Amino acid sequence: METLRVERASGEAEASPGRSWRGLYRAGGVSAVLFVVLTIVSFVLAFITPQPQSSSGSLMLPGGVATLQYIASNRSVFILDQLLFVGPVVLTMVVFLALYVALKHLSKSYAAIGAVVGIVGVVLSLVPLSLVGGLVYLSDQYVAATTVAQRAGFTTAAESLIAQNNIVSAGGILFAVGVLVIALAMLKGVFQKGIAYVGIVTGVVGIICEAFRPILGPGYSIYLILLIWLLAVGWKLYRLGSSSSDSRMAKKLKAGAEP
Repeated sequence: METLRVERASGEAEASPGRSWRGLYRAGGVSAVLFVVLTIVSFVLAFITPQPQSSSGSLMLPGGVATLQYIASNRSVFILDQLLFVGPVVLTMVVFLALYVALKHLSKSYAAIGAVVGIVGVVLSLVPLSLVGGLVYLSDQYVAATTVAQRAGFTTAAESLIAQNNIVSAGGILFAVGVLVIALAMLKGVFQKGIAYVGIVTGVVGIICEAFRPILGPGYSIYLILLIWLLAVGWKLYRLGSSSSDSRMAKKLKAGAEP
């Protein structure tokens, strides 16, 4: 009976996330919630601030001239919009790292692949921030230009940057693949099955939305399911890092294993 109790205690200890990573769990939880909040703020800001319009006045993708003129008139708003829309994705790197640590005892392969692919996707998704700097520079040059030919050159360059920003995003696809793979690891424990299933749906929807983004238009907004998944993940990660019940359980296991 004593041997059985020791083996059981050892097995249960191995089946739980490492307590030494509590700080990372809390950081991952806060990062997930903060990403959701900042993303919502970016949508609200985009809704209440003036946006570049096509020559017909409809909310279509603006051309180079409309974009450069808009930036010239709304420089600070444009930069803030773009930083809030793209920048917060950096926070998900902490989330992926925390998820790897929380799940590696259940499935090292899925946890590692999901975290690495997701983080690589985040890095590639930051490319649009460099395009923002390019557009701001071109806008300044466009305003300062004195000839039609000069302005045409800056307009063409701006349209090239806009096209790069609107093509299929390899970073976005990899991010969604990372979500899908790490959600599969969640099925084995630690996180509730519901969170795992929402993650799987999020990953599949994300891959489709990123692959067909140029033709989906408003339909891309279905990918906002990501925010729901991250809220649930963030709450669970924070509880892993803050719950005293886990600490009490660990003490009981240790006491039960002692002769």
